Amino acid sequence: MDEFLKMDIFFFITAVAVVALAALGAVVLWRLARILKNVDHISEQASLETDEIRHNLAGVRADIQRGRGRLRSVLGFFNKRSARRGRER
Repeated sequence: MDEFLKMDIFFFITAVAVVALAALGAVVLWRLARILKNVDHISEQASLETDEIRHNLAGVRADIQRGRGRLRSVLGFFNKRSARRGRER
């Protein structure tokens, strides 16, 4: 077999492999970008929820410090949480 024919076959196979790996890499990067977008959305939602919980707990703490109904303020906190979850569904 001629040496130039061997080189042409080698370069053809290499070019096909490089194109296939580039396509696979593009698909992987596209999927990774979608996953990271979802993680960002989830972390943003978790941040909003923790801010809301912190705000509600500050209200409960203020009610307790003022001496208003302790059990009522704690139950009010849980009622707010359950009512908000009901609206989200």
